[in-house]
Amino acid sequence: SSLASKSNFPLLHHRNHPKFNRPAPIVISCSSSSTFDPPSTTSSSNNNTPSPQKNRRLADENIRDEARRHRSTAKNTLSAKYVPFNAGPDCTESYSLDEIVYRSRSGGLLDVQHDMEALKKFDGAYWRELFDSRVGKTTWPYGSGVWSKKEWVLPEIDPDDIVSAFEGNSNLFWAERFGKQFLGMNDLWVKHCGISHTGSFKDLGMTVLVSQVNRLRKLKRPVVGVGCASTGDTSAALSAYCAAAGIPSIVFLPANKISIAQLVQPIANGAFVLSIDTDFDGCMKLIREVTAELPIYLANSLNSLRLEGQKTAAIEILQQFDWEVPDWVIVPGGNLGNIYAFYKGFKMCQELGLVDRIPRLVCAQAANANPLYLYFKSEWNEFKAVKANTTFASAIQIGDPVSIDRAVYALKNSNGIVEEATEEELMDAMAQADSTGMFICPHTGVALTALMKLRKSGVIGAGDRTVVVSTAHGLKFTQSKVDYHSKEIPDMACQFANPPMQVKADFGSVMDVLMKYLGDKAPKH
Repeated sequence: SSLASKSNFPLLHHRNHPKFNRPAPIVISCSSSSTFDPPSTTSSSNNNTPSPQKNRRLADENIRDEARRHRSTAKNTLSAKYVPFNAGPDCTESYSLDEIVYRSRSGGLLDVQHDMEALKKFDGAYWRELFDSRVGKTTWPYGSGVWSKKEWVLPEIDPDDIVSAFEGNSNLFWAERFGKQFLGMNDLWVKHCGISHTGSFKDLGMTVLVSQVNRLRKLKRPVVGVGCASTGDTSAALSAYCAAAGIPSIVFLPANKISIAQLVQPIANGAFVLSIDTDFDGCMKLIREVTAELPIYLANSLNSLRLEGQKTAAIEILQQFDWEVPDWVIVPGGNLGNIYAFYKGFKMCQELGLVDRIPRLVCAQAANANPLYLYFKSEWNEFKAVKANTTFASAIQIGDPVSIDRAVYALKNSNGIVEEATEEELMDAMAQADSTGMFICPHTGVALTALMKLRKSGVIGAGDRTVVVSTAHGLKFTQSKVDYHSKEIPDMACQFANPPMQVKADFGSVMDVLMKYLGDKAPKH
């Protein structure tokens, strides 16, 4: 059937979508709810009188109220449910998203399965145009890069239950100088997921999880709070979104193993923080035991809801390339949910006709916490958890990843690769990237190292359009940068360090130093 005949579809109704309003109104770019008539060509008796405004919010309503007023009353026909991960077509086990369940009956992972047949009633062009129409708007909840894809995330949730900071819509940075200078590439991009509400990609998943918890609490489900084990970024996202919704958050952190910037975020947002004398894997074991006994909702990536938000970063990359598919996407990997989330986002776009292929995926691990890399090098023969050693890429310092099966599935189905980075390699890559105008985290240094190795071996070509996913903001890891540029890291050359020059407070000394620095560029007298 034609697109026009589908315009009564309830959840897709959007009063500023071009399919539903022709001719489209002139829209103020800062808000999709503010429209004006075209300027009049006739003279006015008072040139200082503004044109009458139409469709503005009422004086006593907020953006939630406005969205409620414009909401369609038609029945929603889209749905999603939990199913065992990678279950065969004959599997009948499934659970409502309103159930509190984290594992299948056999103890395996769960996945959120969407009603693809219902989604396929609308072709790829329809979805592309719908998603594009919501970018950069303040219409609730579509101003979020996650909830602008609501139909593919949590199609049945009431917008009133959504907890959002308008996360997502992050910068896709053309790494022009870094690509040219260090890799001989002219189509290298960095997806800055760390330019977000709490400074990491974890916001994308946490808005979905906390929104569903908000819904569960309104349904009187037994949830007194939300808990997580964290290497830093998860706890920051959880505590912020729970604080926004007024939901208690409980955080298990490994003592003395995360940055001060990461530690202070959950504290500032009012979380109940337990600093535990173990590593992340130990914290994860404890939180799973606790949530089995107490009505605390588990927020770690064992919970598949978060991956529904994280997959929207993949869709967003395609949008930012005007729905052209990059050749490679490189993702740092720790607990390994994110590499599967990217795969899932790309695969949904392919299955629903938005694109005709998916990119090859690369998962990049720190050599000090590299169980997936070792599994890949064994040609997937045998997985063995490892004892994760200390790494500057602390958020991926995980030796027994929960989502190992998800990651392997994603890599096998995308003709993917796994690479690793030593501590010196990742810190050097971070310094090199920073020297070209970025300010990246050590985890992005891991991903850039993987790119350098694959570029050097010829696996990735000079003309391949490549996206490196930056998972957190560099401002969370300033101490590692200070240590590097101070050359205070034991057994590391820090070859790209750029320490400040100590100079006496007199004109002659300053001029001598500057003339030496400028060299041939200095003016001759």
